[in-house]
Amino acid sequence: MEALIPVINKLQDVFNTIGADVIQLPQIVVLGTQSSGKSSVIESLVGRSFLPRGTGIVTRRPLVLQLVYTPKDDREHRTAEDGTLDIDEWGVFLHAKNRIFKNFDDIRREIEAETDRMAGGNKGICPEPINLKIYSATVVNLTLIDLPGITKVPVGDQPEDIETQIRNLVLKYICNPNSIILAVVTANTDMATSESLKLSKDVDPDGRRTLAVVTKMDLMDAGTDAIDILCGRVIPVKLGIIGVVNRSQQDIMNNKTIQEALKDEAAFLQRKYPTLASRNGTPYLAKTLNRLLMHHIRDCLPELKTRVNVMVSQYQILLNSYGEDISDKSQTLLQIITKFASSYCSTIEGTARNIETTELCGGARICYIFHETFGKALDSIHPLAGLTKMDILTAIRNATGPRPALFVPEVSFELLVKRQIRRLEEPSLRCVELVHEEMQGIIQHCGTEVHQEMLRFPKLYERIVDVVTHLLRRRLPTTNSMVENLVAIELAYINTKHPDFHKDAALVSSLLKNTNLDNINRGKTGHVSIATANGVVGNHESHGKNIVKDEFTIFNDQGKEQQNHWLLSNLLPQGKSDSASTAESSPVRNRDGTTSPYPNNLANNAVGLEQLTTPTQQKPVNLLSEVPMQTSRKLSDREQRDCDVIERLIKSYFYIVRKSIQDSVPKAVMHFLVNYVKDNLQSELVTHLYKSDQAEALLNESEHIAVRRKEAADMLKALTQAGHIISEIRETHMW
Repeated sequence: MEALIPVINKLQDVFNTIGADVIQLPQIVVLGTQSSGKSSVIESLVGRSFLPRGTGIVTRRPLVLQLVYTPKDDREHRTAEDGTLDIDEWGVFLHAKNRIFKNFDDIRREIEAETDRMAGGNKGICPEPINLKIYSATVVNLTLIDLPGITKVPVGDQPEDIETQIRNLVLKYICNPNSIILAVVTANTDMATSESLKLSKDVDPDGRRTLAVVTKMDLMDAGTDAIDILCGRVIPVKLGIIGVVNRSQQDIMNNKTIQEALKDEAAFLQRKYPTLASRNGTPYLAKTLNRLLMHHIRDCLPELKTRVNVMVSQYQILLNSYGEDISDKSQTLLQIITKFASSYCSTIEGTARNIETTELCGGARICYIFHETFGKALDSIHPLAGLTKMDILTAIRNATGPRPALFVPEVSFELLVKRQIRRLEEPSLRCVELVHEEMQGIIQHCGTEVHQEMLRFPKLYERIVDVVTHLLRRRLPTTNSMVENLVAIELAYINTKHPDFHKDAALVSSLLKNTNLDNINRGKTGHVSIATANGVVGNHESHGKNIVKDEFTIFNDQGKEQQNHWLLSNLLPQGKSDSASTAESSPVRNRDGTTSPYPNNLANNAVGLEQLTTPTQQKPVNLLSEVPMQTSRKLSDREQRDCDVIERLIKSYFYIVRKSIQDSVPKAVMHFLVNYVKDNLQSELVTHLYKSDQAEALLNESEHIAVRRKEAADMLKALTQAGHIISEIRETHMW
């Protein structure tokens, strides 16, 4: 059981060397208000005066004090080299390991100097602890932490928030669940106002690890005593309340020794509190603290051992992630390049070991761009978007030139369908841009291993990003050009013999045939209006031949007069009952974009024709300015039918081209951009980076990683050593 406290002291030494607080070791934290007698209690436990004393705030840095029981025959701590074989007691500071302090006045001066060095010389505080180990044959094994006294008002160089700073510093130590809180209160004040007990209760509401020490019992007012306090009737504390009597400032000035003070304390307790004398006083406090600390260590040790083992594994993994020191930089550079290229390609192909589960990335995102983003963008383009009936009719009229049309001109269909096909180019180029952006973003999703390497060598990472970016940027114009060519190919030749288009054209031809037969039957009564789609008839020879044959057979039977009448019926008005060919409703798209009708009756405009055909000496008159401006009107039956034919054919052909573009653009992007980059990435990286003169510069580690590796290595070493120390304790030693 006695071996437990030295084990904790060894662990304290191990972790103090690296300044780490990751392991919460069992220890006793001395807590109290300013000038409450904390330092006097600690000196009484040691039996020597070695702490700075005075008025106001004296302890301005935490003091981690390890008391090590060292009898005369102890050869573990006493060596001839250090000159500690024959002396009774000595001290060693962590910041001055090679120096043995045999005089306790030197220890006090070293504490004052180290405090002033870090906290300044005018009442300032510092959270960095001072580590002191005292070896003596008159002490019990203890680990104590002396904290600055709780204060309220700043003095000297202390900042305005000195109270908050000290409070946070105190809480840092007493919040450790493995610490025992030694709350120091004065007997000549009301315990209910004790700041130390209040803080202890905040972090230890059950009081399971709080022990109260009542000081200055000899300074209580006459007629009062501390019996109720010591018996726990005022404020109960589970670990107990122990009263002590410290040396006064006058005793210190008179050089009263600790041994004399202990004798006076025992006499005072026997005289004032005879029934409680055996359970109070400094010697009893030392034994109680030793017993509490041993039992506390025994309870904490299994959990402490588990935590050390877990942290060894964690820091081993962390150290491995930082990598080892490089011996052959050229070989390491080639390995990193190969690993990056392999990880980049694996992310695209979906074979990476670390698959992202929160979002799409790499090849999956490219697939989404092809079939969702690009597909929906094409589906949102309507085949007739931006085309009105008047636009179609104007295109038909412009395609006929000065001759009135007997048939729907095929040129108008090609003109309009090309205009719609061009609308597919913009989303296609946008698809290339999105894939290019995703391939640029894949650099960030190359796996944890490559990511760690990139963090380790920032210059190499920067150059790799430059090479990949340049390769992608170099392939972008080629891919865009190919996509533009795919659209240009569709524009270059309107294939009206396409099998899918042929079916729709045949349907339109059959509909036109029925309409034309009706018009021919009407032509028997003197009103004939026939128009067929030239492109449609040309695409369906069997239907076209039958229609033409039937028409001319009827015309031959009716004679020459009716034939002439059929020809004129497409030029002259046929009465108000047949609005299909009235010239009043024939629009003309002017150069300024407005629509205006021509004069609709040759007979009523005979004078106009005569003026046009008969040379006169009059000044020419601009007749266009006299034409009424009409922006919209109702289409005739024939115009409506012609527009419907063109619209249906445009839709049919547009869907064919859109389907082809939707299939060919992803293939072009994969071939010219994605697959090219996959196949040439490693060779590009090797060409630009794998050079002997650049290996040294590229593999310079970042200072941050180098520092982190050293810290991780030191911590791993300390944890491993701590694990060995704990393993030396057997269960039989703990009971």
